[in-house]
Amino acid sequence: MRSVHVNCRICGADLPDGAMFCGECGSSTSATPESRRKPDPRPGDTTIVHPLPRRNSGVISIPVGGFLAPSADAQGGDLAGTAGQTPPEAADGAAPAATSAPGESDRFRLRFSTGETRIVFGTGLIGRKPLPQPGERFDHLVQIADRTLSVSKTHLEFGSHDGVLWIADRFSGNGTLVRRPDDGAVRCEPGRRYQVPRGSTIELAQQQIVVD
Repeated sequence: MRSVHVNCRICGADLPDGAMFCGECGSSTSATPESRRKPDPRPGDTTIVHPLPRRNSGVISIPVGGFLAPSADAQGGDLAGTAGQTPPEAADGAAPAATSAPGESDRFRLRFSTGETRIVFGTGLIGRKPLPQPGERFDHLVQIADRTLSVSKTHLEFGSHDGVLWIADRFSGNGTLVRRPDDGAVRCEPGRRYQVPRGSTIELAQQQIVVD
């Protein structure tokens, strides 16, 4: 039987015969940009505060498979991880950890202005009550105790690329700002990935996260 050459319709990577998911971006081989362009449906009960200042319009997108890829939420799909059943949420809002141990360069300590600290790796969502969309799977669901409701339920997504943390705003009600130690402040365009070097501060409306 003659093999058929197939490319991922999300990132363009070559796919082996019979592949169900793309090895580069994790997308289902049946996914298309049109089928995945769905904003997060859950920031509706967010208390809107004063808009964040736009001090720097520079966008840093991370190449995936040779393409500039938006985050999963911009496409409404499973770019951040392997598609499948969403793992059950633990008591602290995190999904069960992956079985393989990540290296130290892929671990990040997140220090929240609420006083909480989390060690994360792989992929995850952060918000008041983060919830993956159907087909998405993450290593962490990080819940922020925000009584002001300025943080959306699913505020942002994160992952790592070459040992550097990246985040993507999930169409939150109040937006996300990144303050890098050597590059000023960048307001995140929803659905785009931004690198967050260690020592940076992520501002989610009235809450902050320091990345170590």
